Amino acid sequence: MPNENFRRELGHVFEEMTGSPSAALPDRVRSSLANLPEQRAPFWIAGVAAAVIAALVVGIVVVGNINRPQNRVLPVGVPTTSPSASPTPDSTLPVFVCAGGSAQSTTPAPAVAFIDALRIGTHPGYDRLTIEFKNGLPGGFELRMQTGTTFTTSPKGDQVTLAGKNGILVVIRGADLHTNYSGSTDLKTGYAALVEVRQVEDFEGVVQLALGVSGSACYSAFTMTGPDRLVIDVKG
Repeated sequence: MPNENFRRELGHVFEEMTGSPSAALPDRVRSSLANLPEQRAPFWIAGVAAAVIAALVVGIVVVGNINRPQNRVLPVGVPTTSPSASPTPDSTLPVFVCAGGSAQSTTPAPAVAFIDALRIGTHPGYDRLTIEFKNGLPGGFELRMQTGTTFTTSPKGDQVTLAGKNGILVVIRGADLHTNYSGSTDLKTGYAALVEVRQVEDFEGVVQLALGVSGSACYSAFTMTGPDRLVIDVKG
């Protein structure tokens, strides 16, 4: 619409809305609008620039969130009995349970998952065993609690007794502890809760680790990725 027609139309609308209290009012309005085209362009430019900047900021934030690495925490199984449970010191982790449990991997498992590290550590309120895998999580895990710390090795059938008062047997199916792991298979920790970790089976795709625990053997178990690992916390 040409500028003159625009001003004329605006004047008519203004008069219809407000009436005509004085004959000079429309002339004053039209006179005030005479400089509008010259002043309008900078505001349009500023508005467009602000919109472009806002779009760029939003894009950067979205891309940053998409590319941020994810570290999943997946609880290992549901206890087979109704356990007593208490929260871990870190409220983002699964609760401690005082009964056995099992789970299947939620991701496609390799034919054999190679264990390449056994790591132990102590923290306020719990001790931790981390079983790290080189090429993906195995198909299934099972934790069995027991009174006493005497375990049967496989396939020999010998009896071994670990330090501690009670035990937890960790059974990992579709796993291998000898191909990529070269560390000790009997870890004596000196910790308050988890006092010993010992391999009792590494045969035909099954790995069993015996845990000697000084207390009631309440544990929290979950898997994580980046790297793939099974984490077992024993309550202090």
